[in-house]
Amino acid sequence: MEAGVEFIPSGTVTSPKGFRAGATYAGIKKKGPDLGILASEVPCAVAGLLTTNRVKAAPVLLCQQRLAAGRARVVVANSGCANAFTGEQGLSDAVEMAQLAAEVVGVSPEEVLVASTGVIGQPLPMERLRDGMRQIKLSPDGGHELARAIMTTDTVPKEAAVSSHEGGFIIGGVAKGAGMIHPELATFLCFLATDAKVDIDFLKFSLRQAADISFNMVSVDGDTSTNDTLLLLANGQAGGETISSGTRQAEVFQEALSQLCIHLAKAIARDGEGATKLIEVTVEGAPTLAEAKRVARTVTSSPLVKSAIHGNDPNWGRIVAAAGRSGVEVVEKKIDLYLDGICLVKAGRPQPFVREEAMRLLDKGEVSIVLNLNLGSASATAWGCDLSEEYVTINSCYTT
Repeated sequence: MEAGVEFIPSGTVTSPKGFRAGATYAGIKKKGPDLGILASEVPCAVAGLLTTNRVKAAPVLLCQQRLAAGRARVVVANSGCANAFTGEQGLSDAVEMAQLAAEVVGVSPEEVLVASTGVIGQPLPMERLRDGMRQIKLSPDGGHELARAIMTTDTVPKEAAVSSHEGGFIIGGVAKGAGMIHPELATFLCFLATDAKVDIDFLKFSLRQAADISFNMVSVDGDTSTNDTLLLLANGQAGGETISSGTRQAEVFQEALSQLCIHLAKAIARDGEGATKLIEVTVEGAPTLAEAKRVARTVTSSPLVKSAIHGNDPNWGRIVAAAGRSGVEVVEKKIDLYLDGICLVKAGRPQPFVREEAMRLLDKGEVSIVLNLNLGSASATAWGCDLSEEYVTINSCYTT
């Protein structure tokens, strides 16, 4: 692992010093935990990225207001109800949700950030939420409970933590996301916590940098949610000097945060609704980084590419066609294309390959595609998943 970054076995968002969490079943979903709290023992510097969807859920609007202060201490989240497209009542409910969590933790309501996920257009069942909030018990091991409480169509909880030997800090996180995944700033729900002491301006910068190479490079189905919320809290409990831009410690922190975010982003793509395979697309030789990202994301989100990979069909024409419609300059005679090391196209010319061998390479849990445009030196990697019949089944009866 680069820069002395190491993943912690069974790590989660409460792995850093001074963080606790807990969750309960409040009856918002049909079953399973659906309400949880993450809390720091001391105030935190906080940074966040929120959905670019023009329809923003009430908790997103509340986070927009409170993130401006750059300080927070608690995140409260529910699954089963998005509290989106719910008007003034939805905003009032989000505010009350923060107040209830503040009472549990013993902090000011203004120190609480709120996140919700689930069905759009339905009001929060506040009576159930009030009862459920009183049942939550916080503990240093509660991050595992929180990871389960924010799941909707996810099949597994998504959580991890990394430690930096050089920096002397830990960063942990939990995330949820399986459908409605196609980010612009952030996507799904993801809560990150660190015991590093970080300057607020650098905290915002580092989160943006990490998101741009991880969560912003994931697509499951091309839909961006109304509730996308990515939060990073830093409580400084590891001690040491404040980490700020332009220092060696800033480089170390950025590397650790990026590694964690990439890990969680891949977990989301791997667990896409109905998915059986993780797809990794690396675009090389692009004129600029922005163009490399655009091509990679276009290929990963192509329904035809996703369907072909699901069926173990080495139909590479769909890959180059997706690149060609990305809006980025593509010169046919310069394209190289590889599938898990097998060269399918070289300098724009189709190469002979054993179809059965290519099908075997596609018939596994992870598929790697490398597309070289040979027009520059920029590269980028994006992640997605295959498109199965199960995706349609899940989303044809999501509310029923």
